[in-house]
Amino acid sequence: MRGPRPTTRTSRVRARSATIAAFVALAPLLPAAAVAVETLKVDAALPYVCVLPSGSQPATVRITAAFPERASVGEEVRPADVTTTVELPAAAVADLTALGAAEVRAETALGVVVGQNGQETQAVWRGTAQPSGVPAEGPLALTTTGDVPVVTASAPGDLAFTAGSLGIGLALSTADGTPTGPASLSVTCTPDKEAEEGGPLATVPVAPGPSTGEPGGSPSPSDSAPPSSLPAPVPVPSGSRDGGTPTNGLPQNGATGPGAEKAPGGKPAGAPEAADTPSGTPTDRSSVPTCRNEQATPTTLTAYITGYSNVQKLNGANVIPVSCVFIEQGEPGIEFRPDGMHVVQKSDASLFHEGRKQTPPFEATFLTFGFAPTTATLVLEQVGPMSVESDLLANYPVYTSDAYVRASLVLRVLDARVNGTRLDVGPSCRTEKPLASPEPDPVKYPGDHLVLHGKGRQVIPDPATGYQLTSGGALTGEVTIPAFKGCGAGGENLDRLFTASISGPGNYIKQIQGQTCSAGLEDPPMDQCTEDRQPLVIPKPER
Repeated sequence: MRGPRPTTRTSRVRARSATIAAFVALAPLLPAAAVAVETLKVDAALPYVCVLPSGSQPATVRITAAFPERASVGEEVRPADVTTTVELPAAAVADLTALGAAEVRAETALGVVVGQNGQETQAVWRGTAQPSGVPAEGPLALTTTGDVPVVTASAPGDLAFTAGSLGIGLALSTADGTPTGPASLSVTCTPDKEAEEGGPLATVPVAPGPSTGEPGGSPSPSDSAPPSSLPAPVPVPSGSRDGGTPTNGLPQNGATGPGAEKAPGGKPAGAPEAADTPSGTPTDRSSVPTCRNEQATPTTLTAYITGYSNVQKLNGANVIPVSCVFIEQGEPGIEFRPDGMHVVQKSDASLFHEGRKQTPPFEATFLTFGFAPTTATLVLEQVGPMSVESDLLANYPVYTSDAYVRASLVLRVLDARVNGTRLDVGPSCRTEKPLASPEPDPVKYPGDHLVLHGKGRQVIPDPATGYQLTSGGALTGEVTIPAFKGCGAGGENLDRLFTASISGPGNYIKQIQGQTCSAGLEDPPMDQCTEDRQPLVIPKPER
């Protein structure tokens, strides 16, 4: 029987002053073994083949890192002082010179396979480099550094780290700092299988921990995982932290292996791509609201949403206007379940319109009670949390994903006219409680809230279909519109009128989300964002 797989999470230092003070106070009392760390230093020069505009060229990838010499079950294995140096051949320099580049800034994504007891998991070691000048001729060496994922083994046995595919993103600029056209170049490198040397980096023996018995048992999933923690051929789900990954031509979803060619929208062909996502338009922006997050972080996404919502009682549908949503991505995590490996992520979101958590006002026109033409100006207002939770089941070559959007929203009526006559609805006309959908997990998510569901699927090597957070797609759901309250002015109570006309169950919603913009990055991708960091793609509603 195979042992459990190791799990990964992002290496972070969360130093609090009280913790540091306590450690300093106790350090003289600790035994030497508790503070001494024995390390295994690795310096590996590995042969690779890189795909460049001029064709496939040999290259050398040098990886240095410090590993612990040994570890125990449940103990974190933290590779430290990691550098990745890529020596691109002269042909690559000629390619850069032909593009007019005098300076490059490199970001790398190295796929590392971590194996134990016949099981494997994969992580991405990401790094960035300072700008480097492009030489007139000869090779070009680029060295990147960065934090890498932590690995925690839940069973004894050797942890073997092996270097895999490497993605390199190059931001190109002229001598005066102006971006070239194109402004970036994506390079994919794979280990040279014909070379005698392989890609092993280190082996760390893992001994049983104090409370560990025989190998086996179930792994304890990490509470967090690194951005895009699964390189090709395992595509990272919609919940990957695309906003925080290298973007200068690098694959956004960890697809750094052979054949990770660019698909429309800047995504690698191996990453989940919503083939049935509406194309939208990046140009006609005159009628859409501003969607710029002034407090964006490297993990912030912005996107436009739109769609249709049926009103069962009125036998009609109204358009959900193009609206802005801000998304703050959570840490992906890896869970091993009986049906396979799952990559899960929960992100927080909020609507945004002119500083408020709501949609823009929109008009809906119906025949009230079947004969009276009624026009109402409405707003969907966020009154509680909104989240996006995704779950990818990665069973190569078939990958399936489920995404759930949960939002606490009320429907407000700003104005109404019946047969052209205005009704004074007052300033507080709204549903008495949030819209409510059937909840698949009511114990975990109690209370009234809207639930929208999107599915994605990919069979390697075919393109993916359906919804994912970063590229968007369709989300559907059913909602009950509650009774109204606060409607009317001057002593006239219109609550019963709106409740009788609109409120009730069985109202179908189809929401379309557009491609997200990684708004908090230093250089947001041009295929995602406008120059002022707003989402480039404006989706179109679908019934």
